[in-house]
Amino acid sequence: MSMSYWTLIIITMILGFGAQAYINASYNKYSKVDNGTGMTGAQIARRMLDENGLQDVQVTAVSGTLSDHYDPRTRVVRLSEGVYGQTSVSAMAIACHECGHAVQHARRYAPMSIRSALVPVANLGSSLWLILLIIGFFLHMMQLVWAGIILYAFAVLFHVVTLPVEFNASRRGLAYITGNASPHVVDTSMALAIPGNVSAKGAKTVLTAAALTYVVGALTSVMQLLYFIGMARD
Repeated sequence: MSMSYWTLIIITMILGFGAQAYINASYNKYSKVDNGTGMTGAQIARRMLDENGLQDVQVTAVSGTLSDHYDPRTRVVRLSEGVYGQTSVSAMAIACHECGHAVQHARRYAPMSIRSALVPVANLGSSLWLILLIIGFFLHMMQLVWAGIILYAFAVLFHVVTLPVEFNASRRGLAYITGNASPHVVDTSMALAIPGNVSAKGAKTVLTAAALTYVVGALTSVMQLLYFIGMARD
């Protein structure tokens, strides 16, 4: 592999480690700060879902750290151990973010629908693109090289489409926390009553740090795609 490829690898590793360190630091900092509502992440999630007419969406605990996610297939918000039963700012922010995904799903938010449609081909691309690329370059079969690049492009597209989905979920979550949004974004008529602005500021910090990891992931995947296209053209 050329020196430029290793330079790309080093840059992406630095960006990835930096983004992960930032979210870990933000999460750990605000996991020690009480959210001021007296409610756990699970209770806040349940309330946000109910007030948006999503009583049929379940909230369950899942093992791990920062393993929180919304499963649109089973319509379940799964919260990690540090979120489900804790009353911290981090727990509140993450719980509301994941419920934001549930609201997106219920309201057929277009980017989320597009991302869901890309899942099968993105998974296929992620598992096969490198094999085709290596075999193609090794055997000098450019058809295989371009096939690998095209499959990888679908995986990259998935990362790019994920950005507006994650940003919007955070916007919905913060809107619920602060009560500062129009009804078509999220129902904030009974938003959380947070004393002062410390919790809201902390929640924004946590979710901004989380969003950065998706930005870095999308950026690095685009950089790699452009590099492989350049290799194929040489």
